Amino acid sequence: MTLRVVIAEDSYLVREGVVRLLGTVDDVEVVGACEDYDGLLAMVADLTPDIVLTDIRTPPTGTDEGIRAANARQESHPEVGVVVLSQFVEPGYALALLEHGSARRGYLLKERVSDVDQLVRAIHEVASGGSVIDPKVIEALVEARSRRRDSPLDELTPRERDVLGEMAQGRNNAGVAGALGLSERAVEKHINSVFSKLGLSVEPDVHRRVKAVLLFLSG
Repeated sequence: MTLRVVIAEDSYLVREGVVRLLGTVDDVEVVGACEDYDGLLAMVADLTPDIVLTDIRTPPTGTDEGIRAANARQESHPEVGVVVLSQFVEPGYALALLEHGSARRGYLLKERVSDVDQLVRAIHEVASGGSVIDPKVIEALVEARSRRRDSPLDELTPRERDVLGEMAQGRNNAGVAGALGLSERAVEKHINSVFSKLGLSVEPDVHRRVKAVLLFLSG
């Protein structure tokens, strides 16, 4: 199945670069590209893509258009996924993106655009209903939380921290197992231990797990 993508980016060079990059991927088709928020909403309405790939800051205000587009999409076209690109390792943006739901939403740093495999994996994960949060954002949240006195994160083993990071990127148990070279049974045990130590209920829905983890780390 070919995924249809619309791109919103106000920098002409970046926009054209992403269009050309995704043009090399067999199962991804860029069906439209624009430079601002209004143009993006119009394209989504006209083209109904599978995925919107948008800068977090576009005209007219250059503030949080990517997040606003995700919220607008959820109301008008809930089947369309949104991957927001940002140059900022800012957990607050990721949390704002997931505030009204985590399914079909992703937050990646712009530096990931040069890694076409990682970008395409994120597009596919979000298109399938999943959630993806950039690993550097997770690292920033873990580091901030770890600095607090008596943090429950201090109780996690190195392997449990690895599992937490993979889980927060939206991977299911099989995906975590593949990324870390573990069996699915071992991953399940680590996840149960992580949630127990963090005081979180074990959620069967992987998208809720992502949001639960982020909310805990930001709290």
